[in-house]
Amino acid sequence: MNVKFSVFIATSLDGFIARKDGALDWLPGSDGATNDEDYGYAEFFASIDTLVMGRNTYELVLTFGAWPYQGKCVIVLSSRYSKELQPLVNGASGTSVSPVELAVQLERLGAKHVYVDGGKTIQSFLRAGLIDEMTITRVPVLLGEGIPLFGALEQDIKLLHQSSRTFANGMVESRYKVLRIK
Repeated sequence: MNVKFSVFIATSLDGFIARKDGALDWLPGSDGATNDEDYGYAEFFASIDTLVMGRNTYELVLTFGAWPYQGKCVIVLSSRYSKELQPLVNGASGTSVSPVELAVQLERLGAKHVYVDGGKTIQSFLRAGLIDEMTITRVPVLLGEGIPLFGALEQDIKLLHQSSRTFANGMVESRYKVLRIK
């Protein structure tokens, strides 16, 4: 496959990407305070041409105001949609195809670098063996419960650590290559 699938996400130190209700109030900047640090997001975002996310993530993003994915192909996965791509708000498209089926479609459409976002979506792409790399930024906060980044797996997924960097606020970003068993 000539398409690269990447994850770029923040988690609490105990591995949650959101509170149980989906709230992100624990993330730096969620209080409206401005911060000059983007934690590498702008560079990563410039490298992708397509974004795949789950419906819950899409609906949360719609509450942010301005659409942050202008100029990118956005695909929303949900069992509520048909298999055929259907138009959604802000030029996004929705479908219920499997990650493998979507990967084949995206390759046919010429996608080169796909950003996979949303807990269930990331988990399903990992289980399908499609994720190539993950950038995970750990925020120094313990939530105790919430929506986990990772779920149950049928087998181990081996990772190769590529790099880590720390930020002044205590956040630690680590990049991993996902190793494929051949």
